[in-house]
Amino acid sequence: MRNEPRPGRPRASSRETLAEAACELFLEQGYEATSVADITQRAGVSRSSFFNYFSSKSDVLWSGLDARIDQALAALTALGQDADAAAVRGILRRVVHDFAPDPLALALRNAAAMGLEEELVRDTGLRSARLAEGISLAARRSGIAAIPADILGSAHATAVLSSLRVWAERGAGHGTPESLVEEALRSIHDLPWRL
Repeated sequence: MRNEPRPGRPRASSRETLAEAACELFLEQGYEATSVADITQRAGVSRSSFFNYFSSKSDVLWSGLDARIDQALAALTALGQDADAAAVRGILRRVVHDFAPDPLALALRNAAAMGLEEELVRDTGLRSARLAEGISLAARRSGIAAIPADILGSAHATAVLSSLRVWAERGAGHGTPESLVEEALRSIHDLPWRL
């Protein structure tokens, strides 16, 4: 006798199940009070399954964005000496393109309820610094001096991370990350790529 799939909602992957369990627990008992063991128990998977997908409890929130930042950094490096404002901004737009609600968006929207305010400020700063450094290096490779390159890197990275935060805080139906990034990039339009 074969087991036929039951009709209805498709079965979620272990990664999705773990992320959903983690977010539920963060909302119920707070981020600090939730352990990896709590998450795996709620998800009905083993501890080793958790670490197949995530390196830490924090990684549950950030892994999706981290993958996008990794792709952006590789693309920025590939520009070499050809980096210019249009190319860099095109890469940054891809970071937020089709960004769907995920554990990070839920955490940003519910930071107080999850007890994540300090964690999110610190971890956002780390991602912003990584992205800013990649943009700054691209600017320097294209011939921009170190200080203006660092300013460009910081401004552009802040535009991306701030847009994602504001989008998540506003909630569904209040714009897209893409539209917010466009608005943010327009606000730094006066910063020249070349000095």
